[in-house]
Amino acid sequence: MKKEMSRESMSGASGELFRIDGKPSASQAIPLALQHVVAMIVGCVTPAIIVAGVAGLSSADSIILIQAALVMSALTTFIQLFPLRKGALAIGSGLPIIMGISFAYVPTMQAIAGDYDVATILGAQIVGGVIAIIVGIFIKQIRKFFPPLITGTVVFAIGLSLYPTAINYMAGGAGSENYGSWQNWVVAFITLIIVTALNHYGKGIWKLSSILIGIVVGYVISLFFGMVDFTSVAAASCFQLPRVMHFGITFEPSSCVAIGVLFAINSIQAIGDFSATTTGGLDRMPTDGELNGGIVAYGISNIFCAFFGGLPTATYSQNVGIVGATKVVAKRVFAMAAGILLIAGLIPKFSSVLTTIPSCVLGGATVSVFASIAMTGVKLITASPMNYRNTTIVGLAIALGMGITQANTALAAFPAWVTTIFGKSPVVLATITAIILNLVLPKDMEYEEVLDQVK
Repeated sequence: MKKEMSRESMSGASGELFRIDGKPSASQAIPLALQHVVAMIVGCVTPAIIVAGVAGLSSADSIILIQAALVMSALTTFIQLFPLRKGALAIGSGLPIIMGISFAYVPTMQAIAGDYDVATILGAQIVGGVIAIIVGIFIKQIRKFFPPLITGTVVFAIGLSLYPTAINYMAGGAGSENYGSWQNWVVAFITLIIVTALNHYGKGIWKLSSILIGIVVGYVISLFFGMVDFTSVAAASCFQLPRVMHFGITFEPSSCVAIGVLFAINSIQAIGDFSATTTGGLDRMPTDGELNGGIVAYGISNIFCAFFGGLPTATYSQNVGIVGATKVVAKRVFAMAAGILLIAGLIPKFSSVLTTIPSCVLGGATVSVFASIAMTGVKLITASPMNYRNTTIVGLAIALGMGITQANTALAAFPAWVTTIFGKSPVVLATITAIILNLVLPKDMEYEEVLDQVK
């Protein structure tokens, strides 16, 4: 109540920042918009860089994939900010959030890109978008199957599965000529130290932009080691619109299943980000209409993105954190942030510069991000009591998911689609295992009761 009164008592332009329909001046909005862009832009383009590397794309195609990541993130943010309404139906939440390419899909996208190509990822993304729309429409009925224990297990599996990617990048990128060289490790650890130091000792913009600053410093150091090649920058044009169907679209059943499961999980996960946004910035919980519209828009926008080469998007938790810290909810601020992303995406020169970042720099910067993802999963898991039942669910789900992934030749006797779904990324198997165990295991059985039964 006091918080609400303090906002209402504010007058002039400063009060415009705390109203969702406020119209702050450009001098106020632009720095706040840049703050949001700085906090998410590295996370937005890195999945595209990783997928491009695994898929073996040329420099030109890599630039197009990164360009699509920026442009589609901007457009999906606009859709969430300004819903398309037709009667009671809304496409978009109308909440102050930022959308971007999600790391949650990276392990599965890597597996698909390695076995197939980017077109197969985009085809599976369309199927995933349809699943997200269904989840959005029936969110009340479906939500009960994904309590924090289950979503936490999935997020934990995602974080764990990303660690090898980070380490390979720190060593210079698997398959590179200088893989594992001391120069790669020096640059990677310097980048990691800077990111970690700023995260723990930095204040304000220094803390928010810790990953970006770490990458800039690591990039400068890598220049002295001769690790940077500017050939792609010179060849890139100054302006280019996204290309429709440049990578094509292919529907491969096992890939569709793998990505589809993730879309269902991330649709439920988005409820957390929507709720954190409204409680942190608007002092209330999201309405059913906001949740339905937000998740339906998440599905529709990802279908749209697939035709332009944009990889799967999701709500960005770091930007939700900024909303909670600053209490700034004016849509104009977020629209400006999306506008900056859009402009950056329309300039291939900018996208091409991002492709010159050495793998060791990206690895040093993202290993802490991946660690954060895993620990977010742990926090969600431990929100539930760690009794015998719940530890069984988490333990078995992670054991099967990670174990079979690391020994996927054990599935060689099965059809190839089995390996694609269950043997390439631990997320799908961990998710399915956790959901089934949560449904079949008795809910009231404690460890002591199990011991009594054994006796």
